[in-house]
Amino acid sequence: MRPRHYGARSMSAGSDAVLYEVDTTSHVARVTINRPERRNALSWAVMGELRAALARAREDEAVRVVVLTGAGDRAFCAGADLANMAPSPDAGFVELHHSRAELAHLLQDLWALGKPTIARVRGFALAGGFGLALACDLVVASDDAVFGAPEIDVGLWPHMITVPLVRSMPPKRALELMMTGRRVDAAEAERIGFVHRVVPAGELDAAVDELAATLAAKPPGTMRLGRDAFYAVWDLAAEEALRVLHPMLTVTASSDEAAEGIAAFQEKRPPRWRAE
Repeated sequence: MRPRHYGARSMSAGSDAVLYEVDTTSHVARVTINRPERRNALSWAVMGELRAALARAREDEAVRVVVLTGAGDRAFCAGADLANMAPSPDAGFVELHHSRAELAHLLQDLWALGKPTIARVRGFALAGGFGLALACDLVVASDDAVFGAPEIDVGLWPHMITVPLVRSMPPKRALELMMTGRRVDAAEAERIGFVHRVVPAGELDAAVDELAATLAAKPPGTMRLGRDAFYAVWDLAAEEALRVLHPMLTVTASSDEAAEGIAAFQEKRPPRWRAE
């Protein structure tokens, strides 16, 4: 499938390898890894362009939801482009070490985006692509999607994607997938719990659009505060998490959106959310 071009506004985030498109009517941005001939594999340049696209979405007031996907029907993202990520003969150890942090920065950008993210997965989501999908808030997959962390089979270990994996499924299940390198089909992924919905391939776009519309219709300020709070307390002990959440409750309850929501409830009408 070719990337869809939203009529309202579209732009390329640096090159044709990453597309950034915004529908200003639905308030949804679509970020597409556009390397179908390489199964949308990640290179250093692609990761940098993905980060640039996410930064643009973060600052774009027209965007309330971001959909991350891959071009074509063979892969969401098949992981690192090993053939084109070999270290340069002139690259020093420290330089190469810091370059490898780019995926970590990309995952952190997704969590810190301040807006809901949906991974639209068709075909392979492997290695770094697996982690990239699971770093999104929600994952909608076609019934022909395949997930896995096969790094062990080439003498590597999926260090960076350990975090999104253990945050998305029971940790020992994540460890099993990393140790065996086995691939998981969409039905099993949904049973494990890291995929939120599986649909036939022909219904994938409709399902993603429906979910994105649902999220975009929510109050954007409350969504941002709540999502930020969720990620802020993820790894905290209960007592420490509650100390963070208590003042956030006061901030949210004092907002214009809360006042509008409560008034709409009392007046039995739909709320009218203003843009942030």
